[in-house]
Amino acid sequence: MPTRSPKKPAESVFADTNLFLRHLTNDVPEQADAVEALLRKAAAGELMLVSNSMVVAEIVWTLESFYHLPRTEIRDKVVAILNSPGLEIADGDLLLQATADYVDQNVDFIDAYNRAWAIQQGVKKVYTFDQRHFSRLAGITVVVPGEEPEEEEEKGTDSVH
Repeated sequence: MPTRSPKKPAESVFADTNLFLRHLTNDVPEQADAVEALLRKAAAGELMLVSNSMVVAEIVWTLESFYHLPRTEIRDKVVAILNSPGLEIADGDLLLQATADYVDQNVDFIDAYNRAWAIQQGVKKVYTFDQRHFSRLAGITVVVPGEEPEEEEEKGTDSVH
């Protein structure tokens, strides 16, 4: 009886921003069809598509600035990408949180991502001049450089300058 060799792991291939944009917008139908075929292969386990948070940030920026899609539609498209079988995107949990804050708190996507990342790292304070957006995000304190509350000098000690 012949022995079966274990299934070879699927090859990992990086998926760039333009693949997702073609798929999401269908503005170049031939390319959108080719991407759809790739996504089917990935879903079937024939290959593993990998990508990262920078690609997702570029997707959000392009859909917002070039295609002028509403935030809710952008969020839905990004969530669909993040949930695609056979596609692994680094920091997917942070990206999901960022897309929620992007819509719910009406903040820039990058600010929402940076806040999610900071909290994951245990950071509770952010130095920024962009108080407008960060102040809408829970779990992080905004500090403007040069406007920090002065620390009280320890009583009974002299400072040397």
